[in-house]
Amino acid sequence: MSKWPDDDVILYDGVCIFCSRWVRFVAQRDTAKRFRFTPIQSVYGAGLARTFGIDPEDPDTNAVVHGGKAFLKSDAALTVLSHLPGWSWVRALFAVPKPLRDLVYSLIARNRYRIFGKYDACFVPDADLRTRVIE
Repeated sequence: MSKWPDDDVILYDGVCIFCSRWVRFVAQRDTAKRFRFTPIQSVYGAGLARTFGIDPEDPDTNAVVHGGKAFLKSDAALTVLSHLPGWSWVRALFAVPKPLRDLVYSLIARNRYRIFGKYDACFVPDADLRTRVIE
């Protein structure tokens, strides 16, 4: 896995409604404010994406840098959730074979705009969340 100098950074598709809801979901439950966020459409986010082999023009995954390593697809989602208060139980889902987890993840990711919709521009977070966004 590739290294990145910043830790606990979640890379997401800023125009994807589902992805933006994911960011808000995490931010509301992350009482320690451990995670920060970067849209793939930002300069910082695009650089992070390219480092981990994600095409910023056609992202098919979110990612999280945790412990100096990048986690993609279902590993990213489970890693984030497992570090939120009250969500440590999701660690048990790592027992599900990765190809199966990633198959489900990819199915949703490929169809996210059709299912959930898309913003015309990156969503603008409220003032509290804005302090945790890296652009």
